[in-house]
Amino acid sequence: MTELRTPVSEETVRGLKLGDTVYLTGDVITGRDEMHARAVESAESGGPVPEGIEESVLYHCGPIVVSEGSGWKAIAAGPTTSARMNSLEPEMIRRFRIRAIIGKGGMSAEVGKAMSETGCVYLAAVGGTAVSLAESIVAIRGPEWSDLGMAEAMWRFETDRLGPLTVAMDSDGNSLYENVRSRLVRDI
Repeated sequence: MTELRTPVSEETVRGLKLGDTVYLTGDVITGRDEMHARAVESAESGGPVPEGIEESVLYHCGPIVVSEGSGWKAIAAGPTTSARMNSLEPEMIRRFRIRAIIGKGGMSAEVGKAMSETGCVYLAAVGGTAVSLAESIVAIRGPEWSDLGMAEAMWRFETDRLGPLTVAMDSDGNSLYENVRSRLVRDI
């Protein structure tokens, strides 16, 4: 088991190996389809992007948050299917030097290549655990790009032991998902 504190360095990420169990403490940003598109388009046109994207841990999550006092509280913060972001993720990883992505279901070989080039890992979260994962969120800042709606806006979570998460794609190009596919094809 590995306890990581954000920001996570490239060296630390490159030391993580397939199958490692990770708990994260510190800042994590959320981003789904629309956030990815907006960030890439804005950066390409020389426009502004929210602070905190560079070298971040990016959580594929559409949280359910409620106003609480002068801030926010997460009610549910489960992973969304990461493959939806396959077309934009390599650019996000390269442009913003994303250090880790949290999601479910894995990502494409093209995403894995970008991860290897820059030092990024994919951390699988268990689907169906939205409420228990939300319990590790101790503070929320945001939203950025609120016009995208609650699920698509970028939120900044301050976490305390978010997890357990499994290194399902490492920075050496290894993938638990590809390992399973290879065995299935071999055994057919």
